[in-house]
Amino acid sequence: MFRKILVALHRCDDTSEYIFEEALELAKATKASLKLLHVLSVDEQESPNILSLINTLENKKRWEEFEKPGLDLLKSLTEQAIAAGVPTEYYQGLGRPGHIICETARVWEAGLIVIGRRGLSGMSELILGSVSNYVTHYAPCSVLVIQNPEQLGAVSIQERQSVISATLFSCIFNV
Repeated sequence: MFRKILVALHRCDDTSEYIFEEALELAKATKASLKLLHVLSVDEQESPNILSLINTLENKKRWEEFEKPGLDLLKSLTEQAIAAGVPTEYYQGLGRPGHIICETARVWEAGLIVIGRRGLSGMSELILGSVSNYVTHYAPCSVLVIQNPEQLGAVSIQERQSVISATLFSCIFNV
């Protein structure tokens, strides 16, 4: 069984709430604790220039503004999970998302990583890279990739939960 579940979220991603809800239900069912993770990347369009890490008052303010939405998301979801009775902590890292996710899972000794998928394919995946693909190849534990609900079309919530349950069953019992 999974005792520690790392949940990788992105503040600009519409699926973060959905990914969180799925991970929360899984944590309740398995009596696991959660660690919510958001990774800031200097490659993001909104990112302050890496040179702005130099400690000036203006640069410090820009970095705080860049960090705030991710921290706000993490704090809000952590409060929801704790209110639901699930021990939860959070961390916001800086670097390449795939690497930070895998390293956090290793250090925290996660049994499962829950991550979303942007649905990139072809040239856009080649150019932008796929965080979920990186994580599935380099993670130190099992990985559950949650498909973007909009890409699933008209599939009902019950059907999605059945697929997730079947996936988890096979992960837990190595079927």
